[in-house]
Amino acid sequence: MKKISLVTGANGHLGNNLVRELLKRDEKVRASVRDLNDKKPFEGLDCEVVYADLMDKESLIRALDGVDTLYQVAAVFKHWAKDTEKDIIVPNILGTENIMEAAKEAKVRKIIYVSSVAALSLNKVNSKGKIDETTWLKDSHGNAYFDSKARSEKRAWELAKKYDLDMVSVLPGAMIGGEFLKKTPTMLGFDSILSGKMKINYVTEMTPIDVIDVIEGMIVAAEKGVRGTRYILANEEPVTSDDIIKIAKKFVPDLEIPQKYAKEQLLLLAEKLELEAKQNNTQPLILRSQVELYYGGINRYYDITTSKKDLNFNPKLGKEALEEYFKRVYANLG
Repeated sequence: MKKISLVTGANGHLGNNLVRELLKRDEKVRASVRDLNDKKPFEGLDCEVVYADLMDKESLIRALDGVDTLYQVAAVFKHWAKDTEKDIIVPNILGTENIMEAAKEAKVRKIIYVSSVAALSLNKVNSKGKIDETTWLKDSHGNAYFDSKARSEKRAWELAKKYDLDMVSVLPGAMIGGEFLKKTPTMLGFDSILSGKMKINYVTEMTPIDVIDVIEGMIVAAEKGVRGTRYILANEEPVTSDDIIKIAKKFVPDLEIPQKYAKEQLLLLAEKLELEAKQNNTQPLILRSQVELYYGGINRYYDITTSKKDLNFNPKLGKEALEEYFKRVYANLG
C-alpha cells in the first residue's frame, strides 16, 4: 500500500503546486483545506481532499490518520491586519502547536515544516558575509508576518524536541511561478510593478524563486533531510529593484518607473496610510515595517550550502524565475 502524504493549505500557491508535483511522482496525496467547497484548485487531480483547520486540533488528528509524511504548509500569509496579534501572530503560533501535537498523536514518520527566510536574522552574517540557517530573527521592525514566522518555527522546534518528532524545516524565499497561481502578497507586489500600479519604489532587493524549485527541495527533504535541520530554499543573491524594473520593461517598454523617496518621507507616508487603513479596515499601500526592512534593514544574501549538500538544491536564478513569471503575467494583462 502506498504511503500517504498530507499537504495542509492545499488550495494555496505552494500547497497546491506541491500536491500536483507529488501526484506526478505517483505518490498518494491527501490534501487538507478549510473550505471543501473550494473545488477549483483540485479539478483533474487524483487526490483525497479533506477538511482540516489549524485552529481545530481534532480535525488535524483526523486528517493525519494513517499519514506517513506531513508537509505543514498552511499558515497566515499577510503583512497587515487591523489586529495583527489576533489575525496573524496568534493563528500562526497556535496553528503550529495544534499540528505538531496532532502529528505526535498520529505517529507521523516525517514532518516538513514550512517556515520562511523571514524567520532568519536580518543582518547576522557568517564568514562568507551571508545569512545562514543557524540565525534567527531578532528585530522584525514591527512586521507581524516576520515576527509570526520566527516565533511559530521556534515553537515547532520546541515541540519536535518535546515529542521526539523527526522534523526538518524549510525556509523559502519569495515564491513565484508554478502551475497554480493563487496570488500571494509576494506575487501581487510583482504584478503591481509590471502593471504600472506601483508608483512608489520602496523595494531595494527581493528574493524571487520558482516555487517548483522550492517544492523539489521539500520532497527531497522528506526522504533525505537530516532530522533537526533547517534548510534555506532561496537563491544565494537577491534581485535589486533596478533589476526588477529592467526585466519588467522587456514586456512593457514604456513602463513608468516607480519614484524613489527618502526613507523619512516614506515613513511619514506609511504612518498616514496605516492610520487610514485602521479606520477603514483596508490594506494600506505601504507599511512602516516594509520601509524599515527594505531600506537597508535586511541582508538578502543567503548561504545555502547545507541545502546544496543534503538536498542537492540548485534553483534557477532569481532573475530567470522572475522573467518567466512576468512573461506569464503579461500574457494575461489584456
